[in-house]
Amino acid sequence: MSEIKVDTLTGKTSAGDITVTSEGGAATQSLQQGLAKMWAQINQSSFSILDSINVSSASDDGTGVFTVTRSNNMSNSNYPVATASMGDRVGLLGSDGNNFTTSQNNFTLNDSRSAAFADWDRNCIVATGDLA
Repeated sequence: MSEIKVDTLTGKTSAGDITVTSEGGAATQSLQQGLAKMWAQINQSSFSILDSINVSSASDDGTGVFTVTRSNNMSNSNYPVATASMGDRVGLLGSDGNNFTTSQNNFTLNDSRSAAFADWDRNCIVATGDLA
């Protein structure tokens, strides 16, 4: 088995163009497009960012409502965001699609039992797409 150790990968055709071949060898995909561009785990109860990448700040906008601001912007406002909340309740953490910007996302969390906004301890967010 071979091992390659590097600190930086640069595409041969252009710096940001690195292609990965699928497991079966029949398809290729851009390495950059397959990476998460932002992720965070946020505790709304104490309002703190537990861990993150490409997040400069987060703000508590009220019970069950918060905003995440990225360190590096997305190239446009048409990118997917996946969310989840963990705890002893079942809820829905949603991204307000009307408030997608290249630099921020607004989130709301509803407790499925009461349909009311709620602060939870672990809210997970992942954004993919193209950075500016």
